Amino acid sequence: MKTTYKGKVIIIGAGPGDPDLVTIKAVQFLQQANVVLVDRLVSEAILERYVNPHATIIPVGKQCRYGLSTSQETINALLVQYATSQPLVVRLKGGDVSFFSNVLDELETLKKYSIPFEIVPGITAASGAAAYAGIPLTARNYATAVRFLTYYKTNLIPDSYWHDLAKTDDTLVWYMSSETLEPLIEHLRQSGIDEHKWISVIEQATTPMQQVYSAPVRNFLLQFGSMQFLSPSLVIIGKVASLSHQFNWVKSSNPQHELYFPSVTGTAESYLHHELMQPYVSRT
Repeated sequence: MKTTYKGKVIIIGAGPGDPDLVTIKAVQFLQQANVVLVDRLVSEAILERYVNPHATIIPVGKQCRYGLSTSQETINALLVQYATSQPLVVRLKGGDVSFFSNVLDELETLKKYSIPFEIVPGITAASGAAAYAGIPLTARNYATAVRFLTYYKTNLIPDSYWHDLAKTDDTLVWYMSSETLEPLIEHLRQSGIDEHKWISVIEQATTPMQQVYSAPVRNFLLQFGSMQFLSPSLVIIGKVASLSHQFNWVKSSNPQHELYFPSVTGTAESYLHHELMQPYVSRT
């Protein structure tokens, strides 16, 4: 028997951390939501200020460093489960939903079960971090293009591409790459990067805990090589990164302190009906 889906799923980008950077459209949906599946890197203030107080909030974040991750299969199953019983289900992701997220898995699941959906964009980490660190990503006479990359696994980038990255004048923005920053820099140096270019690491951007660490390529590891940058951290490499020293308008006096978003109780699996754990992938 074919399942009838009662609800609609709204996939929303919550922005990079500052709760005031959420779009009006996102707030309107959150105020109406019956269920919100929320990533770890979504500001707790967003949940407190904007979410319908009667909504069920389910944490589905990933924090692999601490072994606290919700599987994508569980997230997909929850979307299907709640779309059968609730009018409005929100999938709330940090940043923008199109940048280095698993949104395709979720879209494919929704499409497979003919569940209606909308996508609401958010401010991606690159825009938020650059703005709050005073780094115009394509500043005139510095860069005419920007590339968005990730290097959380050391086999993601082929050797042939490192030379291009080292020689380009494009601004390079690296997501999820702070833990592999040392080999990333070494790859670029071995490929001939101009060591007068700058590197900026923006830690916990747009939050009260934001910290910016900047130095030329030739000095960065000497100054900051022993640091363990807190999640989330964004890496910007290029001539524009040098501008942070002039235009960094956020002066945080907070020491390194990790933020845990969101602070809600329970695990995602506890919200999932056991009978749906396996059958949901083949229901017709």
